[in-house]
Amino acid sequence: MLAGLRRWFLATLLVGALFRVFPQSLGVPLGLDAYMPIPEANPLTPEKVALGRRLFSDRRLSRNQTISCATCHDPQRAFADDRALAVGVFERKGERRVPTLVNRGYGKSFFWDGRISSLEEQVLQPIRSPKEMDMTIEEVLVRLQPDTISEADLAHALASYVRTLLSGHSPYDRHLSGDRDALAPQARQGLEIFRGKGNCIACHLGPNLTDEGFHNTGVAVRQGRLVDLGRSTVTGNEQDRGAFKTPTLREAARRPPYMHDGSLETLEEVVEFYDRGGNPNPYLDAEIVPLKLTDDEKRALVAFLHSLNGTIREGL
Repeated sequence: MLAGLRRWFLATLLVGALFRVFPQSLGVPLGLDAYMPIPEANPLTPEKVALGRRLFSDRRLSRNQTISCATCHDPQRAFADDRALAVGVFERKGERRVPTLVNRGYGKSFFWDGRISSLEEQVLQPIRSPKEMDMTIEEVLVRLQPDTISEADLAHALASYVRTLLSGHSPYDRHLSGDRDALAPQARQGLEIFRGKGNCIACHLGPNLTDEGFHNTGVAVRQGRLVDLGRSTVTGNEQDRGAFKTPTLREAARRPPYMHDGSLETLEEVVEFYDRGGNPNPYLDAEIVPLKLTDDEKRALVAFLHSLNGTIREGL
């Protein structure tokens, strides 16, 4: 537990050192780090963000022109959706859940297995995927005529827009900034459990409540075997079997179901899953152990997770 608290403390105080650029126009909400890793080749501008916003909702990016980025990344659901698994054109079903896009400008890698290292590369992948939009970039550029847009313009605009999708100023953030009335007593108890007995901060730490790492919690285990190898398909490392990216907990209450496969429908189920120590398997993360929470403690932890809903903003 002490090691987890140290990680929380260091991440909260020093995370700014990891980021290189301060976007003055971004208007970062309370609780988030002011620094964001914006590449020098794609500086944030109002023009690119505006183009990215239009493209984000443009169904011409999909084969049968029935879905856009916003179809799966619904602003009303914290830029995720309500399905267990992603569904693309022609109702083609994916293998994993749609992840939220809030605060992904702070990300170090993308997708549940972390196979992509930049937003500029990530935003083009759903367009190309046969199970998502099923288009080539060349076909998209033809459809977007007479606008003169290159592949780089498309990537830069969409990535710029995603960087403006920010969630902060939650009751939790106001509590940390000194507002004694921001958290109800039950949520304050939940915060203590989050930092202490629950050891949630082992993975969910820092301003965005994620270590951006990969962990095996056993959620991919079915009848004693891993049904999704997760991170190991990227690294080739056996110890990464069944490991998936730690998602941010911000806006968690707005975007059920949960886990990389949408297998848990409620936050209560998520807490129960971790309370029993996940699902045993040879690659289970060392931090995943039975918690032995009482019913009151479970309810308090869920109340705290609800306090992470804040204000979602987009655009400049």
